[in-house]
Amino acid sequence: MGTKGVRAEREPAERLPVARVCVDVSLAHLDRPFDYLVSAADDEAAQPGVRVKVRFAGQLVSGFLLARAESSEHGGKLSYLEKVVSPERVLDPEIARLARAVADRYAGNLADVLRLAVPPRHARVESRSTAAGTALDQATASEPPSAPLPPPMAAAAGSSAPPPAVVAGSSAPPPAVVAAGLSVPPPAPAGVETAEPSAESSDSGRSASVPAGMAGSEPESSDSGGSGFVPAGMAGSEAESSDSGGSGFVPAGVAGPEVESSDSGGSASVPAGPETVPSVAAASGLNPSATAAERWDGIREPAAGGWDSYPAGPAYLRALRDRRAARAVWSALPGEDWAARIAEAAGAAVRGGRGVVIVVADARDLERVDRALLAVLGPGRHVALNAALGPAERYRRFLAAARGRVPVVVGTRAAMWAPVPDLGLVVIWDDGDDLHAEPRAPYPHARDVLLTRARLADCAVLVAGFARTGEGQLLLETGWAREIVAERMTLRRRSPIISPTGDDPQLARDPGAVSARLPSLAWQAARQALQAGTPVLVQVPRRGYLPSVACAECRTPARCPHCSGPLGLQGARDVPICHWCGRASAAFSCPACGEQRLRASVIGARRTAEELGRAFAGVPVRTSGRDDVLDTVPAEAALVVATPGAEPVAEGGFGAVLLLDTWALLSRADLRAAEETMRRWLNAAALARPAPEGGRVVVVADGALAPVQALLRWDPGWFAARELAERRELGFPPAARMASVTGQAAAVAELLSLARLPEETEILGPVPASDGQERMLLRVSRSKAADLAHALHEAAAVRSARKAALPVRIQVDPADLF
Repeated sequence: MGTKGVRAEREPAERLPVARVCVDVSLAHLDRPFDYLVSAADDEAAQPGVRVKVRFAGQLVSGFLLARAESSEHGGKLSYLEKVVSPERVLDPEIARLARAVADRYAGNLADVLRLAVPPRHARVESRSTAAGTALDQATASEPPSAPLPPPMAAAAGSSAPPPAVVAGSSAPPPAVVAAGLSVPPPAPAGVETAEPSAESSDSGRSASVPAGMAGSEPESSDSGGSGFVPAGMAGSEAESSDSGGSGFVPAGVAGPEVESSDSGGSASVPAGPETVPSVAAASGLNPSATAAERWDGIREPAAGGWDSYPAGPAYLRALRDRRAARAVWSALPGEDWAARIAEAAGAAVRGGRGVVIVVADARDLERVDRALLAVLGPGRHVALNAALGPAERYRRFLAAARGRVPVVVGTRAAMWAPVPDLGLVVIWDDGDDLHAEPRAPYPHARDVLLTRARLADCAVLVAGFARTGEGQLLLETGWAREIVAERMTLRRRSPIISPTGDDPQLARDPGAVSARLPSLAWQAARQALQAGTPVLVQVPRRGYLPSVACAECRTPARCPHCSGPLGLQGARDVPICHWCGRASAAFSCPACGEQRLRASVIGARRTAEELGRAFAGVPVRTSGRDDVLDTVPAEAALVVATPGAEPVAEGGFGAVLLLDTWALLSRADLRAAEETMRRWLNAAALARPAPEGGRVVVVADGALAPVQALLRWDPGWFAARELAERRELGFPPAARMASVTGQAAAVAELLSLARLPEETEILGPVPASDGQERMLLRVSRSKAADLAHALHEAAAVRSARKAALPVRIQVDPADLF
């Protein structure tokens, strides 16, 4: 009773008494903010970005406070916020806008995206970090900054029109919203028509305009600006920035003393150089009143033989220092210390007073970049985010970034959401790795999230890797980004000797090479490297011993007699075991011919290591795979058998790299099979020593194949352009946009009947999916991608409001189409 009395006596706050809250409910028809009253007692703590608890449908649910407003359009009575969980503002305004844009692009819910973007709260870490931050602020409060600090990000967030206030189905905009509101989508781009919600989904309260984030990473729109830089040597007219807002990247000596703002609404003219931006200096814990030389003391200059090996490299670093939105696709040289190059790019952005977000695929790459950032930036200027850290340490580092204590954040996929002060550069390494694809709804890809974030923040982009994806090539062909590649002379000097085993000269010398798993050319390359005292890398596509076996007589694939799953051997003396049910089949007999003997269909990494150990007696053989991944190996004679992605780095490089069982990669039924094969080959071949030092790569494949030709010339750009041209002709991503709808046949048919699809939508299917489900593919041109995503989300909202029993999975641009 006492609690009810206290609640009855609550009074609303005098100023901005209405809070707009995103409740943590994953229902499409509830994908909108709801209005609540803020009590006078919670007025100070209830600021945009904090976690709150609210009553929703009779239950206490979590949520994020997005904005404060003077009033609500809802005519009924508003409930009060039940609790402000913490005054910590964990949802940055930039991340809130990004989350809304990503949700719209992938036909998802804002609550699902925020669940990916903001880690769970750790109260003890939060309280300790708050106490430490307060002590640091008190220690530096007596030192006034030499220049006024820029306005907070929250103020910038208010520059766009606020989203509609929605309570109990109301979709009308509120009369007043605080400028620091978070859920402020950018205005729809020119040419995108607004769409009124259908009668069936009018209760969803979605904004009538299509948010710009739905096409956030569309490189086709020429009005989004140029790439932001022009490599050295280009004509002066080409070096000028476009009227649409790209900041010119001009050679040394051409740029004037100031960098003019773009027409697209960038910041006002900013004097070039790091002296102009004290905000990141303060974020780094440095004395804001220090001179520029003192402020960035300890940041190492780019090493010789690094970025200067690329004609456009030094100009790109100058653009980062000058705070320009330079966008580039970088093809790294073989043997490149790519982690150091990324760290140097981050250092250039930090010298320009901007923040940096770097995303890599796995923990090994993260460790390399972490070490490189420490060497280039010095201590205290970056944090590394990794799920393996544990909830406490991960949340501590997240708070360091959210509070602006560090200007650089590096991490795996989740780091794409990391808040940093004054974001100036986003970097993704090896964007073709499937680990960059989020497996949770709404299934965003790190590359597309970072490109959308760069568009919203008007910052620089670096899409980097040894290989190049079709998406990266599209950025270049549309002019959205520029290419950073080395000259052919430099490439020849840095590349190993690459040879195929299936071309005519090799077959003339070794007729058995066409069927041999280790042709004589590969054997000789390995022997010469071992005799020289250097390690040899052997890449095998499959892990295990014999992952697939067949009848030795009729070659019929061996299958489990219980569940018809594929059989495999885990060791030389083991019995066949089913990969599906795990049962052993010691008395296997071929159902076709009755033969009991088995032969290998696919040879795994452990069996390969066993065979190589017999072929090269006395040479140490090491394996690197899922169970035991090696990070580095010493510069001594040894055989290293690794699966793709688990290749270690050898001191000084491998003397030879052997690419075996190439048919297993090239023959996969996948749209990206050739692209993925190219990526895996280049990543492994890049670990070899240069040709002048005896480095050699042998690929066991026909030299006439396009991926092999690209590998021989080390020309990922040519291969990516070829792949993109073929996909454009066939209407496959990234030349077109596709969405998959998976579920029970009745549920899929119901959703498609409710969806107001664009007129040009092409419906493909249905095709069988797992668990007795079916899958439909929807294809549209890139210009209609936003309309397709909006239509699918609208249909999902109608089914959600009707409490449909059968779920349907919606994926925009799924990684697997077949």
